Amino acid sequence: MNDFFDVVLQQRACREFSDEPVPDEDIERILTAGTHAPSAENTQPWVFIVVRDDALRSSLSDLTRRLWAAGGRDYAAAHNTRRLFNEVDNLVERGLGGAPVFVVVSADTSAGAHATALGSSIFPAVQNLLLAANAIGYGSALTTLTTYGSDELRSLLDLPEHLTPMAIVPLGRPARPLGPPRRRPVAESTYRDRYGTPWR
Repeated sequence: MNDFFDVVLQQRACREFSDEPVPDEDIERILTAGTHAPSAENTQPWVFIVVRDDALRSSLSDLTRRLWAAGGRDYAAAHNTRRLFNEVDNLVERGLGGAPVFVVVSADTSAGAHATALGSSIFPAVQNLLLAANAIGYGSALTTLTTYGSDELRSLLDLPEHLTPMAIVPLGRPARPLGPPRRRPVAESTYRDRYGTPWR
């Protein structure tokens, strides 16, 4: 997909991956797109840990399962449709969908961005990563559950204190066609000049 709007309008979470390897060249291309996102005062605080090692991916998956069982599952069951809940439950139980690559995205708190600006600096980079993956035929998903076990996650990845894990993006070829995302029409969430005045 070369057209920008094709890429954006077809991007959606992938929760089931094939075991086809992802070449380093494709990962670097995807991460290069991530590094071209905006950041607070151009501090570029993102740090990417590309995890391929089977044992390490297994440990990260186990941490995610434990956090899911400790409250994430109940919260998700109460706040999502049955279909979406089942997809997420399957993602977690299969070890982040069986993705061959996990990209752990961390924020470098020593880069100069104020703590309140870290999210607004990191998540545009994650969005660029997701879009770039989609553009070259990979599936991906933005997950944050595992970061709630930040101490264990930090230990598993040897992260120094100045790096704060913010997200994990499972990455790989989709196990099945994803289809278009389900989205509400723009007019349902857009107003003209003041809230309550319909956009059209």
